[in-house]
Parts: sequence; C-alpha cells; structure tokens
Amino acid sequence: MNKSALIEAVAAKAQVSKAEAAKVLDAALEAAVEAVKKGEGLQLVGYATLAVVEKPARKAKNPRTGAIVDVPAKKVVKIKPGAKFAF
Repeated sequence: MNKSALIEAVAAKAQVSKAEAAKVLDAALEAAVEAVKKGEGLQLVGYATLAVVEKPARKAKNPRTGAIVDVPAKKVVKIKPGAKFAF
C-alpha cells in the first residue's frame, strides 16, 4: 500500500474527503517525525513503537575494493511492531 492508497482507505473509513484525510495523515506523519527527531520516540500502543537508537562507530569492508573503511557513529530509528501486527 502506498500513501495515496492509504489516504483513500482513511477517507473511506472516516467518511471524509480525500483532501481532509491527506491533511490529517500529513500532519500526523510530520508530528511523528518531529517527535523522533527530538529523541522522544513515538509509542502507538498496539501498533508500533519508534525509538531513536545510537549505533556506534565501526569498521567495514568495501566489497568492491576490499578496503577497510571507518563508518561513523549515527542515530537510527528502530521500529518495533505492536500486537495488532501479529498475524
């Protein structure tokens, strides 16, 4: 499912126009991104938890040249699915 299909599904379930559903979905996604960027994470009970995790610096091997390169430390988003995603 892509974003436009999700907007259509939300509009149908909420009985609102696609434009209204798109506004709400965009606002919700922007709020989620802002929360995660601040390091707060996001918990949607039963659906998913998004947490910021720090990955340490490491050495890696370039598969093309075989050279060892330094990979700097970085922050990534870890997504843990909730119970409603258990099939």
